[in-house]
Amino acid sequence: MTESSSLSAHVVAEHLRSWNPKAVAEVIEFHGETTIVVPREFIRDAAARCREDEALNYNLITDLSAVDRYPVEPRFELNYHLVSISRKEKIRLRVKLAGSDPVVDTLCSVWAGANWLEREVFDLFGIQFTGHPDLRRILLPDDWQGHPLRRDYPVQGFDDLHSNDMFRKSSKPR
Repeated sequence: MTESSSLSAHVVAEHLRSWNPKAVAEVIEFHGETTIVVPREFIRDAAARCREDEALNYNLITDLSAVDRYPVEPRFELNYHLVSISRKEKIRLRVKLAGSDPVVDTLCSVWAGANWLEREVFDLFGIQFTGHPDLRRILLPDDWQGHPLRRDYPVQGFDDLHSNDMFRKSSKPR
């Protein structure tokens, strides 16, 4: 990591802390990348601050990824990957969620591009996004049971897949 990117990460954390001292739970620097851990109740406002503050100007969300740490609590982590195009810098905001309450505010009002990213995380992990304009499955059929990227999802899938004639035909060696 260059000294300037490390300095920049601390500037972002300090901007967020000056806005609200509770908005930054932790700053992690690893392999030249910076992650700012934000408590769930502050994520929407912290994201808006990252976008609207002229000194920060993180005007693009490039990705949203989730991690399931089952059986460890907090079980889920959401990682929002942000880019400031004008400053050519990136940062990650992380939110940790308990397995018993995997709910967080949507960031669609901050970045419209968060819409499909949040739908994907909802579909595969079952994390709910409060205030999302169209939270429904995006990759799997509407009647799919469960969330396949959860660590407690059955590795072999559900038994009814194996009883389906079409599945048996397609899985036979040729």
